[in-house]
Amino acid sequence: MSLEDLKFSKDHEWVKVEGDTVTVGISDHAQKELGDVVYVELPPIGDTFAKGEACSNIESVKAVNDIYAPVSGEIVDINSALEDNPELINQSPYEEGWMFKMKMEDEGDLDDLMDADIYEEYLQGA
Repeated sequence: MSLEDLKFSKDHEWVKVEGDTVTVGISDHAQKELGDVVYVELPPIGDTFAKGEACSNIESVKAVNDIYAPVSGEIVDINSALEDNPELINQSPYEEGWMFKMKMEDEGDLDDLMDADIYEEYLQGA
C-alpha cells in the first residue's frame, strides 16, 4: 500500500478510502512513539461512532492510548488477528496492522484529514 493512497488525522490515525468504507490504523510515526504494542481493544462490529470519538485503544509498554474515529460511521469489520498478535501494529502498521473498517456516514469528514505530504509536514512541526 502506498502512503499516497492514505489520509491522516492529527491523532495519527491513517485512513484508506474504498467507496463508502474506510480502513483505519495508526501511522508508522504513532507506533514508533508508542513502542511495543502489547494489547489492542477493538470496537464492537455494529457500533457507531462520531468523528473524533474514542472508539478503541492501544496498550504499549509505555502507555495506553485512545484511538479516535477519523470519520463518523458504523464499525463493519475488525482485524481480529490483532487480538492474538498486537505486535502486527509495530511490524506492519499500514498492511497487516490495520485496526477496523467503518462505513462512513458523511464523505465530507474526509476533508479534515491530511494527505501523506501534509502529514509529513505536520510531523516536522510537532
